[in-house]
Amino acid sequence: MPRPICEDDLHAWVDRRLDAARRAEVDAWLAEDPTRAARIDGWRADSEALRSAYDPLLAEPVPSHLRASLERRRPVRTLRFAAVAAWMTVGALAGAGVGYHLGQTSAPDGDTLASLPHRAAVAHAVYAPEVRHPVEVGADQEQHLVAWLTKRLGAPVKLPDLREQGFALLGGRLLPATDGPSAQFMYENDGGRRLTLYLSVRDDGAGTTAFRYAQQGEVGVFYWVDGRFAYALSGQFGRDTLLPLANSVYHQIAP
Repeated sequence: MPRPICEDDLHAWVDRRLDAARRAEVDAWLAEDPTRAARIDGWRADSEALRSAYDPLLAEPVPSHLRASLERRRPVRTLRFAAVAAWMTVGALAGAGVGYHLGQTSAPDGDTLASLPHRAAVAHAVYAPEVRHPVEVGADQEQHLVAWLTKRLGAPVKLPDLREQGFALLGGRLLPATDGPSAQFMYENDGGRRLTLYLSVRDDGAGTTAFRYAQQGEVGVFYWVDGRFAYALSGQFGRDTLLPLANSVYHQIAP
């Protein structure tokens, strides 16, 4: 009897780590259901986008302040691996002046709003493919999630409900940013496609801005500012699909 296809097989398939026989079994399993195939193709697209965006970082020198800090705490043989991991995490999740985007490059300009779609798209690409740990706090603890993020961000967080639009809440997580903590809510539709809402607090009195749209590789992002929060709705969807979702989010969270 063939061995059942498991999550480890799917991740290994995306990463091209399966032997020919097992890969053929997974190919056949995916071919049985177009929904399965579309979901796994999304994982592969995210993986390729991240690889394209951040592989160049491996050729960059480790910053001297990270090297000095790690030399005081780590054995020499683990220095390079630990330092590279730390530098890639800072660059990927916080921007860190690296300037690499998902499929394009851009120079940071110091404007938090200008960097928002990139930060949101990277966070989406990192966490949306996760099978076992897509969120830090699940939807079954919704009240706790909102209270926790409100406390950590220092401003009242509102959680949009997108069930009428076909997306159920999976949960959320706290994220780092260059100017303080940020957060991400994640939603999923019946086809397994995911949508993320990234939010961060602004204390510069920016007021309100109209929707703006950015394409970060395979990820589309609608972003805007409303009161103290900057928001970015991200997903591997076209602009026409994301716009009504962004409108729904905006009207639910507007003061």
